[in-house]
Amino acid sequence: MTDTGSRPTVVVLAGGVGGSKLVAGLARVLALDQLTIVVNTGDDMDHLGLRICPDLDTVMHRLAGIHDPDRGWGQADETWTVMDGVAALGGPDWFRLGDRDLATHLVRTHALQSGRTLTRVTHELGAAHGLAHRLHPMTDDPVRTHLRTDDGWQPFQDWFVAQRGQPTVHEIAFHGAAEARADPTVVAAIAAADVVVLAPSNPFLSIDPIRAVPALGVALRDRVHVRPTVAVSPIVGGRALRGPAAKLLADHDLPVSAVGVAHHLRDVVTDMVVDHVDEQLLPDLAALGLRGHVAATVMDDPAAQDRLAAAVVTLGRAA
Repeated sequence: MTDTGSRPTVVVLAGGVGGSKLVAGLARVLALDQLTIVVNTGDDMDHLGLRICPDLDTVMHRLAGIHDPDRGWGQADETWTVMDGVAALGGPDWFRLGDRDLATHLVRTHALQSGRTLTRVTHELGAAHGLAHRLHPMTDDPVRTHLRTDDGWQPFQDWFVAQRGQPTVHEIAFHGAAEARADPTVVAAIAAADVVVLAPSNPFLSIDPIRAVPALGVALRDRVHVRPTVAVSPIVGGRALRGPAAKLLADHDLPVSAVGVAHHLRDVVTDMVVDHVDEQLLPDLAALGLRGHVAATVMDDPAAQDRLAAAVVTLGRAA
């Protein structure tokens, strides 16, 4: 890889709680100009007339230090007065919006309706929370994840929240992705970065929507021939620490392990980081053509996030 001295440039693709943890670690161990953060927007939805961007908000709240430490998503010290009122009026309360979060959704929706792009609005919201780093939505265009189950096609949030992710998933589609445009600066950053990191996010629901945006998918596939892309497995010891990644691997007839994740992502990944408990999987990763690495991937506190972030950057630069 290109020698950039002691200041490697890194692009991280992320979504969900696990992804937000590694993003936070990378933001602390790298300088501001070394890190580009690209976040999934396939989970976005309109609810009660408001634009909801769950992954952008999860990453933003974590970086701002205002996330709920127990749930991992949402804001700390949240209250639910408005949603209790919605329920009392017979309104749709299946997707719970906290009172503090409502302020974000109101401001975002108003700004979008005023003509500002999602990228600009996201930067403004981040700045209001004191973030030094800018979060880049994967696209300003609407892309919505839908899943086909035995009951037909349904939006992601209906399956994940309303049905608790229980129905078997036969197919996943990203409506609008084929026409979605990417920020040229993000495309250029992916192409030029010393290391691209796929955070330990759901490979089907957080990483796939990003690479479904044509310009981003091409940039990711092209770079593996010249520079490393390092994925951190969201599966540890045969289970997902959070979310439905394990279920979706099984639904796709893939091993519920880092090997299954690697098989799914192998066209855009050169290296895979697994937890110490999965060290025995390294030969299987090698059989898929990937370099395997072992690190402590469970990020229970900021120190663990920082250690994993530093290790991933070092591994990528050594590749």
